[in-house]
Amino acid sequence: MALVFLGLGTNLGNKKLNLIRAVQMIGLEVGDIFNISSFYRSEPWGYESENEFLNAVVLIYTQLAPLDLLEKTKEIERNFGRDEKTNTSYSDRLIDIDILFYENQIIDLPQLKIPHKYLHKRDFVMMPLCEIAPKLIHPELNKSIEELSELIENKTEKLIDET
Repeated sequence: MALVFLGLGTNLGNKKLNLIRAVQMIGLEVGDIFNISSFYRSEPWGYESENEFLNAVVLIYTQLAPLDLLEKTKEIERNFGRDEKTNTSYSDRLIDIDILFYENQIIDLPQLKIPHKYLHKRDFVMMPLCEIAPKLIHPELNKSIEELSELIENKTEKLIDET
């Protein structure tokens, strides 16, 4: 079993429900949910949109190998109606699932980079990650999530309740 952190994001439809449904699907199809962060509001990153995001980080145990995990997360995204991700531009989405860490492995393949190459630059990833794993060490940067989170200037807002 591998310990894996997944980043989740949505900025279309019922965002809270999208995250809840994605976590449920991950639990059914990917692995055992060990922990989930609070939900965080954030502005779009890397493109312009009127739709604010809701983000979370999930810690799971999985038996899937990294490439199988990637395929399964893409399948969940497709089940939400998501078009294939592109490397050239970002767009609004019902759900986005990124593999942030897979154990302490470093994977550098054309289709998969672990740790996620931008996670330490994105507060909407770092804040929920810091909430559930502040002492986790980034295997390439050799700093804790807490240390890396403190380096980001623009802070994301934690969602308390939106009911």
